[in-house]
Amino acid sequence: MYPADLVKPMREDLTSIGFEELHTVEAVHEAMKKEGTTLMVVNSVCGCAAANARPGARLSLQNAKKPDNLFTVFAGVDKEATEQARDYMVPFPPSSPSMALFRDGELVHMLERHHIEGRPAEMIAENLIGAYNEFC
Repeated sequence: MYPADLVKPMREDLTSIGFEELHTVEAVHEAMKKEGTTLMVVNSVCGCAAANARPGARLSLQNAKKPDNLFTVFAGVDKEATEQARDYMVPFPPSSPSMALFRDGELVHMLERHHIEGRPAEMIAENLIGAYNEFC
């Protein structure tokens, strides 16, 4: 587990733009029952989350079409919630950071760590925007 003071600004990178944090298994289940499109971000303390994933998520939301619901879990902090969110992302293996787009609870688009690491935030945003334009 990471100290709360350490992860607070990393959490706020997403909550400040409208993401709701999910801290429990039950909260993840309830979030995944929501109708429409849902973006689930598995947040992380790693550098690629800070430099690529969170900024990419922020940029992607400037698109005309965007997900109805925005949720996040934090790997290494909210262990059970993160494991539950990842269960919804099967068949993709666990990775942090990662981003999954769901439509009515069905996984329709996935960005794993290897799609994020080493790629600029703009490229990640373009990838997400393509998914939003197709599924939202």
